[in-house]
Amino acid sequence: GKLMYHINTILVKESDIGQHGNLFGGRLLYVLDESAASFAMQICDTPKVVTVSIDKCEFKLPARKGSLVKIFGEVDSIGTTSITLSMEARKHNVYTGNQKVILKTKITFVRVDDDGQPIPIAERVHKKYEEIKNINGRG
Repeated sequence: GKLMYHINTILVKESDIGQHGNLFGGRLLYVLDESAASFAMQICDTPKVVTVSIDKCEFKLPARKGSLVKIFGEVDSIGTTSITLSMEARKHNVYTGNQKVILKTKITFVRVDDDGQPIPIAERVHKKYEEIKNINGRG
């Protein structure tokens, strides 16, 4: 029911699968983190964000070679220097359009300066986020 943004799609390739024929967990986490980072950069109007934490990741379903995996995200919260995103990886069935959640997690990023020290997220970003929240009826 959440209004999540579609950020990325990957096709599971031979090089993405582990010994049991399923999408390798580490590969999915790599894609999730990279996708979330690019989303955080867009939201925060800066390329300078770094991952500080990834919440518990429970792999609910396997994905096999040839599967399409779609990555979705939405802003969970924005703090002074950090932003937390709710992320989902969903297996997408091209025949039916059905999507099943493979993995849900929250990823937190911090905005940093050139020395890697946390700095405040711009005020305009907070305003933009408040507007989005109100439009989506979550204010």
